[in-house]
Amino acid sequence: MARHKAQRPQKKAVHPKKSKKIIRYRRPLNINVGMIIFALIFVYMVFSVTAYFRRDKIQFYEVQEGSIVNNKNHTGIILRQEVVKNTDRSGYVNYYVREGKRASNGTRVYSIDETGSIASFLAENSQEKVTLKQENLSELKKQLTGFSLAYNSDQFRSVYDTKLSLDAEVMEYMNFNALDNLGDKMEKAGLNFQQIKSDQAGIVSYGVDSYETLDPASISADVFDRSKYTKSITKSGSLIEKGAPVYKLITSDLWSVVFPLTEEDAKVYGDKTSLTVQFAGQNLKASGNFSVFTGKDGKTYGKLDFDKYMVQFASERYVDFEITSDRVDGLKIPVTSVTKKDFYLVPVDYLTQGGDSTETGFNKEVYSDSGTSVVFVPTEIYYSEGNNYYIETGGKGGFQAGDYIVKPNSTDRYQLGPTASLQGVYNINKGYAVFKQIEILASNDEYYTIKKNMTYGLAVYDHIVLNAETVNEGELIYQ
Repeated sequence: MARHKAQRPQKKAVHPKKSKKIIRYRRPLNINVGMIIFALIFVYMVFSVTAYFRRDKIQFYEVQEGSIVNNKNHTGIILRQEVVKNTDRSGYVNYYVREGKRASNGTRVYSIDETGSIASFLAENSQEKVTLKQENLSELKKQLTGFSLAYNSDQFRSVYDTKLSLDAEVMEYMNFNALDNLGDKMEKAGLNFQQIKSDQAGIVSYGVDSYETLDPASISADVFDRSKYTKSITKSGSLIEKGAPVYKLITSDLWSVVFPLTEEDAKVYGDKTSLTVQFAGQNLKASGNFSVFTGKDGKTYGKLDFDKYMVQFASERYVDFEITSDRVDGLKIPVTSVTKKDFYLVPVDYLTQGGDSTETGFNKEVYSDSGTSVVFVPTEIYYSEGNNYYIETGGKGGFQAGDYIVKPNSTDRYQLGPTASLQGVYNINKGYAVFKQIEILASNDEYYTIKKNMTYGLAVYDHIVLNAETVNEGELIYQ
């Protein structure tokens, strides 16, 4: 049996490894137009918001009808025709006429008791009930009410003056009532005292302050220093020396109030001949003749002359009052809104209408190589005063200094040059600043009252720039 050789397994042919190349598939570029538009809108919105917050805001004011009443408070010193009466002997004084009452010539005003017998008699008869009458209480209440209404903590000294005055009046009332009740007993007791009668008619007052002879020529700032003011009031029953002031008479119903004037006051009131005042603490308004004078210290003072109500102030030397101004009605605008602008002055008879249009303006001379011609230029009129119109300067209205305009239907020419200023505000109704002329009627620290219904002016509810310094004419306004 034949042996067969074992056959070796045949090796498979090994082929070199094939390189694999991967080619990526490129997708076609698809542009999302919507996203781009959205991005652009987003960027624009961010820019707009940022610009809005970074931009200066222009504040505006809405024009309203209104008025300004410039009432000013003053303190004045009262000047009257006063005569001080002195006693010709020493003794205890007892009064028979109340403060502020009118005494005729020959009226018993007071008595002098050299021995003090009347005071002793009144003390011994004190069991007789002497009370204040209803009319006395009413008068005291009236004075207290007036003091309360006019009280000023800066003038605390007035409290002491009022107290002295009230004390004196209470003593007088008590003494008058006692004398009335005990008159018959005093006569029977044969009390010896000297009765003094008035030698002239007038209003009786018992407060003496050394200003009785004060006149405008003697006025200076010192007399308005109330901290140095003193007034002596002699009480009934007091012991007085010979030659001492015992009472005074106000001999005329004419009286004056003098008060200091500031420079501003002098400008406001300098041309006035009368003023109306409201007296503090009293429901009293009066008109007086007004004049301005220079005091002995060289300062300016005002003087109000009255011929009524003197009795109400017979016991006073100083008076607080308010000068009431006439009410001025118009349009009310802030002071900060007002600015100034220069304009060309153009004669009114040069104004014309252009061709078939309804616009008005002026005929301007223009020059070219072919010669001189006339061109109609529509022009905005800002104001009219006398024989002149006010028009734009600096070429804004189509005109410059030196330009000639021609009178309609005439060969007359006018050269632009003369200017004048107007006060006005920037109207922003159209979204940009437009100058509008104003005429001021009254003012205070914050507002002007201006004339309404002006041809080229403002109207109620117009919007104007609150601060004129923050804009330029023609500037767009973002509110």
